[in-house]
Amino acid sequence: MLPVRLKPYLHRDTLLPLLALLLLLVAALKPTIPVPHNIYSTMLVIDISQSMNTKGMSWRGEDISRLEYTKHLAHNLVASMPCGSRVSLALFSGLSVAALYTPIEVCENYAAIQDTIARLEWRQAWSGNTRLREGIDSLARLLRTMPEPTQAIFFTDGEEAPRLHAFNTRDLSNFQKDGDWLLVGIGSKEPHPIPKFDENNKLLGYWSAENFVLQPGVAQISQQNLGTRDKGTATSEDDRYQSRLDEEYLIKLSEEIGAAYVNGDRVEDVKSAMHQLKPSRRDFAPMHIDWLLAIAAGTLVLASYTPQRLKRLLKRVLYRKVVNH
Repeated sequence: MLPVRLKPYLHRDTLLPLLALLLLLVAALKPTIPVPHNIYSTMLVIDISQSMNTKGMSWRGEDISRLEYTKHLAHNLVASMPCGSRVSLALFSGLSVAALYTPIEVCENYAAIQDTIARLEWRQAWSGNTRLREGIDSLARLLRTMPEPTQAIFFTDGEEAPRLHAFNTRDLSNFQKDGDWLLVGIGSKEPHPIPKFDENNKLLGYWSAENFVLQPGVAQISQQNLGTRDKGTATSEDDRYQSRLDEEYLIKLSEEIGAAYVNGDRVEDVKSAMHQLKPSRRDFAPMHIDWLLAIAAGTLVLASYTPQRLKRLLKRVLYRKVVNH
């Protein structure tokens, strides 16, 4: 008896909009379905040594420092990561790499991760020197302490300060790393002076060429005097140390440690290289389907009205033909 009474209301003009409304109500609940995909746990390691304050990088037409460019790059990489990915941020300075936190889920902590990147600056550094080869070993030890296999993406200009010599070059022939690594070269190939700031971020001048040469009498290596160098400021433009991306050194270093290398000038190149890293694991992650339900609801609404409009249009065309004849 009930179906007979409902029969007049089960016309497509009524049924399709009702189904569309039902789909919109379900979509409002933000439903998800489990989808299998690769899970990445990535540590973004950012060089915050003073050479990263060197300008010569361009972002949307603006001349900015290497560090500011790296922050823009990191923002974009995090934004491109699918939900379920895990991200850790770490800083490199002096001899070591320090993690700000262990890998956390990117979507649930998106605002916190992006805010941390935005606040990075050179004054967080704990050493004025840059011993990249020592930092590589420090990073390997740090990754072994992570709760799950973690890939490393290391952003640096490749500047060793002071410059490497036979007696201060760490041997990496027996180096062992965990997981995939990607070195990202940051900096212009054109030389630029390295600015020197005080603790209030006020420009004092530029680092001189003498800053990157070992002081006399420090050939003996120890943690106390490793890389001791002059702290003075250049007295003239000719005396300024000219820094550029040491891509040749970074490529050689990546080969030594079995890592991949990519030039950071193009965001898409870095994303492509990042996606080629091996995933930490494969698992199920939730995918929101509210947008699919909304599209289906819209399609049903259009389907409920389109046939009538087509009929009316067809009648008008036929009527005009009859009148014209």
